[in-house]
Amino acid sequence: MLIFIEIAVAVLCMAAALALRPWRMLRGPLLTPALAAVVLLPFLWLLPQVMPKGLPIQFSGACLLLLALGWPLAVPVLGVVALIVWGLGPLDADTVLSQWVWVGLAPATLALGVGALMRRWVPSNLFVYTLGRGFLATALVVFLVGVVYEVTHHRVDGVALEQALVARWLMAWGDAFLTGMFAAIGVAFAPQYLATWSDDRYLKPPAT
Repeated sequence: MLIFIEIAVAVLCMAAALALRPWRMLRGPLLTPALAAVVLLPFLWLLPQVMPKGLPIQFSGACLLLLALGWPLAVPVLGVVALIVWGLGPLDADTVLSQWVWVGLAPATLALGVGALMRRWVPSNLFVYTLGRGFLATALVVFLVGVVYEVTHHRVDGVALEQALVARWLMAWGDAFLTGMFAAIGVAFAPQYLATWSDDRYLKPPAT
């Protein structure tokens, strides 16, 4: 049953993203972070860290990719990453599909929703973007997706669900640290590589 849900999520996300014709964004500076993601992200997915007692955990990178490329372009790029992982790694197609959905699509899509809520309800400034969307939102999103995954998929012998959730909590903050750091670096030195950044929105002086 879970495999059919994952297939449905993947198909719906890909169809919605492609309907927005995200390849048009590759004509500008976003080609650079897109290619960097295709080169670097598969290694994070192929080389998961292993916690004691054999609990496999890994960095996602999906929230950072969302900030850099925007959701419509991040979805197919994550699909390319999953195909590379499938071609180079030992995992079967079902496992890679699950990884694509739970490590890539679900965090990126949930982070899109959190970002929309923040734009609606939180004042727009530099710190909201870097600390809010880059750091805190990533920690929240990655952990929540990890909780859902563990509840629905947990099958590691010798590892209690509570231990798995603690591991997910710690890894979520690792993902958040990297996302927030690179978001801040991008804002300072290369804002053209962040599709979700806007000088007009986040650097506009407060109204008087």
